[in-house]
Amino acid sequence: MGALMSALVADSVDPLIRERLERRGIRVDMRPGISREELLSIIKNYNILIFRGRLKIDREVIDAGTNLKILARYGVGLDNVDVEYAVKRGLVVVSAPNAPTQSVAELTIGLMLAVARRIPLLSGKVKGGEWPKGRYVGVELGGKTLGVVGFGRIGRAVAHIARGLGMRIVASDVIDVSSEVEKLGGRQLPLEELLKTSDVVTVHVPLTPNTYKLINADRIALLKDGAIFVNTSRGEVVDYEALYRHIDRLWGVGLDVLPEEPPKSPYLRELVAHEKVVVTPHVGSETYEAMRRLAEELALNIEEVISRIKL
Repeated sequence: MGALMSALVADSVDPLIRERLERRGIRVDMRPGISREELLSIIKNYNILIFRGRLKIDREVIDAGTNLKILARYGVGLDNVDVEYAVKRGLVVVSAPNAPTQSVAELTIGLMLAVARRIPLLSGKVKGGEWPKGRYVGVELGGKTLGVVGFGRIGRAVAHIARGLGMRIVASDVIDVSSEVEKLGGRQLPLEELLKTSDVVTVHVPLTPNTYKLINADRIALLKDGAIFVNTSRGEVVDYEALYRHIDRLWGVGLDVLPEEPPKSPYLRELVAHEKVVVTPHVGSETYEAMRRLAEELALNIEEVISRIKL
């Protein structure tokens, strides 16, 4: 039975995925960068689809995959997958939610530091032949209050690192995480209170209908003057137009995610070009260590599904 199974890999992944599946007798076709049109035309030939966040795995794709049994997201978020419909059709959806935690947390802290000390701006000035010593004085993170919106795996990891920098921790979440926050000497607050009182705000929530523009115009208006705002979760959970309108009164913004990637809208292009904004191209999980952990975790999850269902 195993020799008849087949998997399509639609994006760049660690070679470990292929090695593990082929070891089980599964034929693996590597098609990184495959177009949606090509995917629709050949997906019927596969039992397993492995993909990242580029492709939208909607009803059309799921219906075209008449032999699909497993949808395997090489990453954490499933916002590009119609999970409800996939499950209704009898598919199993797996991902690797634990693997990128440390890498995303470290990038989040890196963005905070880069914004606080104007590191990219200063580096650019020096590379351009200037020596702007004394012109751009930064701020410290130690002693500041960090507000963590979403106290799941990544939010907690960020808080642990920030605590080591001497930051005070407050957190907001839809569930009771007070005991976890209190372990770091902090407390859980309602979202609005967190936004009003934090010196640095970092967002770590999944994209769902309930979190779409969770940080909306009214909530952005609550941010303190001189606050630092960081988002490494999903671009759609923040109203970036409102954020752009408030940029002048904030100390700065660090972003790894945008509602359009790459940015196309004029306001978004102006936002990312602003000297107070440090932006990276959605690379939170792109470290060698995280990519290997992603492959290991996803391969294990796929193998567990194969062992309990008939393909």
